[in-house]
Amino acid sequence: MLMLDISVINTALSDIAAGLRTDLTGLQWVIDAYTLPLAATVLTAGALADRLGRRRVFLVGLVLFAVASAACATAGSIGALVAARAVQGLGAAILFATALALIAQAAPSAEQRAKALAVFGAAIGGAFAIGPFVGGGLTELLGWRAIFWINVPIGLVGLVVALRRVGESRDEHARAVDWPGQVALVGGLFLLVLGLLRGNEDGWTSGGILATMAGAVLLLVLFAAIQARSSRPMLPLGLFRDRAFVGAQVAVAGISCSFFALFLYLTLYLQSVLGLSPLQTGLVYLPGTLAMFVVSGLTANAGPRFPPARLATIGLALVAVGLAALLVADEDSSWTAVMPGVVLTCVGTGLFNPASGALALNALPEHQSGLASGANDLFRQAGIAIGIAALGTLVPAADALGGEPERYVDGFHDAVVVASALAALAAVATWALLRRRRSDSPEGAQSMRVTTTTAS
Repeated sequence: MLMLDISVINTALSDIAAGLRTDLTGLQWVIDAYTLPLAATVLTAGALADRLGRRRVFLVGLVLFAVASAACATAGSIGALVAARAVQGLGAAILFATALALIAQAAPSAEQRAKALAVFGAAIGGAFAIGPFVGGGLTELLGWRAIFWINVPIGLVGLVVALRRVGESRDEHARAVDWPGQVALVGGLFLLVLGLLRGNEDGWTSGGILATMAGAVLLLVLFAAIQARSSRPMLPLGLFRDRAFVGAQVAVAGISCSFFALFLYLTLYLQSVLGLSPLQTGLVYLPGTLAMFVVSGLTANAGPRFPPARLATIGLALVAVGLAALLVADEDSSWTAVMPGVVLTCVGTGLFNPASGALALNALPEHQSGLASGANDLFRQAGIAIGIAALGTLVPAADALGGEPERYVDGFHDAVVVASALAALAAVATWALLRRRRSDSPEGAQSMRVTTTTAS
């Protein structure tokens, strides 16, 4: 449901803009209003799940997400949709925070966990694969509101299954909720994204933007200071001395601020520049996303022969090359021009997805699986939110939904170059961090090799 919600909305963006009479900034907030609360509260959701019970909190998240989806479907203005998306993001934070923890609970042995992660990766790949096509079809046949209504029955089915089949678990030594840190993190991320989204319009040297960016830096530094001084921090800074933990976060942030962030601007290129309908846009993405689904399944099943660090590095490298291949697309291109780049990028993502889950779980001991899952999703969703805002500074907003196609394509090419470079840097950093960890000592090398192999 969560991955479907992320992928279906992209093909409906132009129809949302027309239906609610908004511009590129409004569309950016439709996505970032979801990812920002998700990123900022997922660690707190994980702490509450560890303390109150992961199954119980998971059920609350399902209900909240389904209700917020219905509110999105009935929104009468862009402001109402953005507000409902923010509540939806809170529900998603709860679900993301508990997902890997529930898998770790249900699959305690290495062999069981490998199979569970294979199913998990296939579910991610499958939902992402059909999402653009489903979103395009629903938008064209029933209107854009249908992409949110679809979450309601899925959520109800998930609720029934969770009530009947999922066991309860909690951490007897769960960390307390860090409310000062939570407030500082929410404020810092919000101001950072706000400043990036409004910088082009207001002027980067304007007093408002300078104050906004200064406030973002101040609050994020305050968040780090709170974590350093707290006896039970939300995100223990000591974790960043562990290269396995840092490598897992660099990897998910890298793919999020590159490919997943660029997805918005690629969709607008297909619809606003090439004139494709939502359904046609979904069909353009379908070969790539189906390849992602197949590769995710093959990758998970082949895990014992390939450690997840290696798979994640190769996946990010393919994403970088695939994004660079999008530079051939211009205002006079056919939709076929983007196909090689989309397919190659999706193949890389298919390699990456199962490996990223294993890297997240392996980074911390099993009793901290909630923290591991929450930290991973913090960096994943923050990467998407900040990436959309940052890449958006390169794209002319006035030409995103009409205007001059040449100007939009020029800005889109700039965003592609930056996104490709970010994916390449993430690949190098992931390889360097996790490769060094395995070679620290013979004992550590053997332990890491066994752990990553079984978990992938």
